[in-house]
Amino acid sequence: MNIIRSNTKLLIIGLITGFVNGIFGSGGGTIIVPALIFIIGIEDHKSHATAISVILPLSIISTIVYMSHGVLNLNIAVFVAIGGIVGGFIGAKLLNIIPSRILRKIFGIFMIIAAIRLVIR
Repeated sequence: MNIIRSNTKLLIIGLITGFVNGIFGSGGGTIIVPALIFIIGIEDHKSHATAISVILPLSIISTIVYMSHGVLNLNIAVFVAIGGIVGGFIGAKLLNIIPSRILRKIFGIFMIIAAIRLVIR
């Protein structure tokens, strides 16, 4: 029964994450990371790494839908993706070096800054 409850929670987290990613074009990590930490009980580093692996298929599906609707600027996406690949490699290498308490604070600060910028605009 515990496995069913746990899998149901994971599916609901995935559903919400996919919905947020599909509507806003990003933000999956802001849902997955806190959900895995606080609802599922996964350690911070593992939840960040898990979030990245989950976001890839979500982004592929969203990209296909955006392209089919003609709302994707492929020229911009290619250059941002190149920078993102380099940044993702560096970030993944640094993830295990940063202590959990610092990682949680950095992530929280990014979330607060993003929220403030979205509300102000």
